[in-house]
Amino acid sequence: MNAQQAIEYIHSFFWKGSIPGLSRTQELLRRMGNPEKKLKFVHIAGTNGKGSTAAMTASILQKAGYKTGLYTSPYIYRFNERMQVNGEQIADEDVAAITEYVKQFAEAMEEKPTEFELVTAIGFEYFLRQGCDIVVLEVGMGGALDSTNVIEVPEVAVITNIGLDHTDYLGDTVEKIAETKAGIFKEGGAAVVYRGTAGVEEVFEKVCKERNMTLKKADFDSLKLRSHSLEGQVFDCGSRKELFLPLLGDHQLHNASVVLSIADTLIEKGWHITEQNIRDGIRDVSWPGRFDIVGRNPLFIIDGGHNPQCIDALVKNCRDYLADRKIIALTGVLADKDYGEMYRPMLPYIQEFVCITPPNPRKLDATELAEHLRRVGATATPCGAIAEGVQLAIEKAGSDGVVLCFGSLYTIGDIKNALR
Repeated sequence: MNAQQAIEYIHSFFWKGSIPGLSRTQELLRRMGNPEKKLKFVHIAGTNGKGSTAAMTASILQKAGYKTGLYTSPYIYRFNERMQVNGEQIADEDVAAITEYVKQFAEAMEEKPTEFELVTAIGFEYFLRQGCDIVVLEVGMGGALDSTNVIEVPEVAVITNIGLDHTDYLGDTVEKIAETKAGIFKEGGAAVVYRGTAGVEEVFEKVCKERNMTLKKADFDSLKLRSHSLEGQVFDCGSRKELFLPLLGDHQLHNASVVLSIADTLIEKGWHITEQNIRDGIRDVSWPGRFDIVGRNPLFIIDGGHNPQCIDALVKNCRDYLADRKIIALTGVLADKDYGEMYRPMLPYIQEFVCITPPNPRKLDATELAEHLRRVGATATPCGAIAEGVQLAIEKAGSDGVVLCFGSLYTIGDIKNALR
């Protein structure tokens, strides 16, 4: 089995579906000798900001000299992004070898694992083989029944910003979603949470009390933005002054505040992390596809925003960073998203939309999206191919304008390839 065959096997119909429950993952890992029990974790759930929070946390731990694993999803450009050690993606030969190893156990099971459960098992085995001191582990969806939740008590359990997404699976109020995500809280552990509504915070407090856990709420009150540009932001948080963060947007400052609370919790638990490690880790973090500047002439920005909270953050970034600029939107969306509601806040900021079709079975065709946008008063042009859309958006923006890509993470890889 080579890497391509391994990835095709992982994506094969054999594993399709999202079926809640931990029993399949537990059985698979038990057959593998429970690699997850030999690792330590920072476990991160939430609706938005999980990836950025995980990337900053991993960057700090790496600066502190720990061999640090990072497990995230979905990937943007290639599968290997999902598993990294000290910022290096898993090598193709490791994808092949470990998939082949896990395959024998998975196929021996009566009830086969889903794709995500299979990938999670591969990740645990990889991080163990790499000798990681700690793994920053991002939840796939939800919390309680997500396959990553088979781990024992993590060093820190983290919940980032909560919003209404995957409501069919997780609940139709933020409080119900908070309760599902708080399923990663384990007896006697430590929790760090993003500040939310009173109802959401009450859920976290209740669960932490029931499970004898410490709870830190991120310190948003002392957050102070000192300056920002397209290169990054300088901010204060509590006693820490003038930290530089290359990730743009007010929401990223709030994510950074969560990360500072994670670092403080790890220090309290005996991890050796200095103030300089924290400063350097935040300064050097890289997290592609989130208001990410990938070209300068014209300014070309890629953002993975695809739900209402992400779009609210994107609107604020348009106001803060792109005021008075001509913005051409390059956009595609999945048909099962509430795209009517999603695009509405962006309409005042976009001069013209160039519509593309995401390479995903759940895609909304570019023509249908363009028709919807025209019905709500926007100027929109559908394109047959993503590369064609990239060229058209660049032409329409001109050298002084901005091309802003958003709507679906699934389009980002093809957009980036078209820019090469």
